[in-house]
Amino acid sequence: MQLTEGGLYHIYNTGIDKQTIFSSPDNYIYFLKKVRKYLLPVCDILCYCLVSNHFHFLIHANQKSVIPTKAGALEMQLVSASFKHILSSYTKAYNKMYRRTGSLFVQNTHCKDVSATANNSRVGVICFNYIHQCPLVIGTVGKIEDWQYSSFKDYIGLRNGTLCNKQKAIELLRLVEDEIYREAYNILDKDVIRNLLFN
Repeated sequence: MQLTEGGLYHIYNTGIDKQTIFSSPDNYIYFLKKVRKYLLPVCDILCYCLVSNHFHFLIHANQKSVIPTKAGALEMQLVSASFKHILSSYTKAYNKMYRRTGSLFVQNTHCKDVSATANNSRVGVICFNYIHQCPLVIGTVGKIEDWQYSSFKDYIGLRNGTLCNKQKAIELLRLVEDEIYREAYNILDKDVIRNLLFN
């Protein structure tokens, strides 16, 4: 992934063949601890969601994010190195816990630039809502706020989480705090999602 300072990015990955990557509450918590340790210091996390077989993050690339660093023989930006470290260390722990071997995640973590464009000034907001809607859309919960492993509870005042930079998200995405809950339930068109967030 190649980021530009100041950009907004949708970063996501899934289990190989869509297999489960989070099998228990402890797995989700362990992964988020890795995110706090390795990703939080090098970017602004605006929102996130982890579900059983994939994860999504919306991040703002800051000055630290784009610093080049070595990861083995490869040179990459700090955000890329952080994700590489999170996924490899998580896989190692998961494999040990469940007595399995081999890769857990699809090889390349996806990174889509969702900064505002001339064609769509709200693409970042669409991504923000899409990420929070994920557990509802796939049928994991009946209400978005019932899912523990996303940042939605933090944005609607049900939890006082510190992983996301809420003020930065409100500022960059021009969110109206009183409308976050209502907007989250406006389910997005699949074609719009595919074109804006994945192509």
